[in-house]
Amino acid sequence: PAPAPAPAGGARTAAPQEADPAAAAAAAREFFDTSRYDMGSNAVAFAGSTTANGRGLLLGNPHYPWQGGRRFWQSQQTIPGELNVSGGSLLGMPAVSIGFNEKVAWSHTVATGTPVNLHELTLDPADPTAYLVDGVPQKMTRRTVTVAVAGGDTVTRTQWWTRYGPVVTNLGAGLPLPWTGRSAYALNDPNASNLRGSDTALALGRARSVAGIQDALARTQGLPWVNTVAADSAGGTLFTQTQVLPRITDELAARCSTPLGRATYPASGLAVLDGARGDCALGSDADAVQPGVFGPGRAPTLRDAPYAENSNDSAWLANADRPITGYERIWGNVATPRSMRTRGAVEDVSAMAAKGRLTVADLQEQQFANRAPAGDLAAADAAQACSALPGGTATASDGSVVDVSAACPVLARWDRTTDGASRGALLFDRFWRRVTASTPPADLWLVPFSAADPVVTPRTLNRAAPGIGRALADTVAELKAAGIGLDTPLGEHQFVVRDGRKLPVGGGTEALGVWNKIEARWNASAGGYPDVSNGSSHIQAVGWDGSSCPVARTLLTYGQSSNPGSPYHADQTRLFSQERWVRARFCERDILTSPQLKVVLVRERR
Repeated sequence: PAPAPAPAGGARTAAPQEADPAAAAAAAREFFDTSRYDMGSNAVAFAGSTTANGRGLLLGNPHYPWQGGRRFWQSQQTIPGELNVSGGSLLGMPAVSIGFNEKVAWSHTVATGTPVNLHELTLDPADPTAYLVDGVPQKMTRRTVTVAVAGGDTVTRTQWWTRYGPVVTNLGAGLPLPWTGRSAYALNDPNASNLRGSDTALALGRARSVAGIQDALARTQGLPWVNTVAADSAGGTLFTQTQVLPRITDELAARCSTPLGRATYPASGLAVLDGARGDCALGSDADAVQPGVFGPGRAPTLRDAPYAENSNDSAWLANADRPITGYERIWGNVATPRSMRTRGAVEDVSAMAAKGRLTVADLQEQQFANRAPAGDLAAADAAQACSALPGGTATASDGSVVDVSAACPVLARWDRTTDGASRGALLFDRFWRRVTASTPPADLWLVPFSAADPVVTPRTLNRAAPGIGRALADTVAELKAAGIGLDTPLGEHQFVVRDGRKLPVGGGTEALGVWNKIEARWNASAGGYPDVSNGSSHIQAVGWDGSSCPVARTLLTYGQSSNPGSPYHADQTRLFSQERWVRARFCERDILTSPQLKVVLVRERR
């Protein structure tokens, strides 16, 4: 950003603008809300007490883009006597990001920790590029950055740096941070200097147990934004939010927050500290590898619970019977409503753990159960609200009156899943997106959220909510205009095209709470959801049977290659469409028996 205008005649010519705390709190809450992103993940680890053979189980289900540079690719990396790990890596990353070896398996989920903070600067009245710390002026450092852009041109920008980091004038479009004649804001991002991610990935691949996973995370401290869920062959489980976060304690935030920070910190974990006070420095933990961040000993962690699960909410309900509390607000919240996907996941995995005798096959079944928790909660009431509409009609957003009577029995008969063959899933999907986007939770549910019963609240759809009739009318009109039947199977309109063939895709969007998350852009003229943008990606179901070889089933949903001419472009997408898996061949004897085996020996030419 450019500096604030210089004083004119020794005084400012206009009153400085200020950031509005209430608006900033709302903007920060939205900016750091992980549920608003299409990306995310599920992962669950089951302890030996819940499994058929006393060994651990892990199901990893990251939700990542199906196109572009954030795709996963699969590999097995072996250095005899040093490393033997199989799994998925993001493109360009040399080490396995999520995977398994002969003793332990792990996956990651997007965490709720707020990885940055702001310092509000009090500027020197005589110089808008100097700021005061304990009354002493500190000169900003000017840095000029030039970047080459397409076409051979260059773009040059000036940055102004402080002891806290660079001066910024916004944090996302919704959170302006004006640089006035009186104040400015500096961004502290401890991960800007964190180059330890590959060290962490390599250390995880060499771990031999969940204790080894925890030790690897503590030694390397390279994860900026994810949780880790792990299980091992001895029956252990782990959930930990060991990520690199600014060392903002609740005590520090209470003592040093500016008025803006007093609004944003409780709302989102974004601290805005008084940069004019030296006693508001972040400090250090003895077990932290860099100053100003939390050490791993402060990370929310759960060891050896019957299950440990995360679906991108905070650490609080990693196990609903053993809630994690006592962590600082910057790590995430507690006793607040959970996402529909978290609620459904906790219901599913707690029921699995209670049933016991689990195997890898149970993990596979969970991945493709395609249960829509929102449907279980609301479809029957929505059908009854539909049937109660006078004359079977409702008014659409454009003021037109639409006959919605045919939708009522479809909603009632829907099987509450998002399988490719499910009839009514598309109707409920389009309806539910509209209702949840337009109706506040307080108006949508009759039973409000209760922190004492967080998995099953809020519940009971308010059939009288005005948005229900409008959403039904808009949905029926939309599907009719597109020539789509109300009870058409989901897979006919949620699909991808590979090698000229239409492959139906099961799964569902975030608002439905489906474990097998699929996000696709609506295109009525192309038949509905004609392409997947994000969702289930590198899936792994891993266990152990007592031998030295893990029992693993995997899927890379979009295939190993993005090249349409490659034989590996569509092979696993066809499997995903059919809800089939790849048998992972980890041990040498399994690899050597593969009918597709091809051995290439590489030698140095002398």
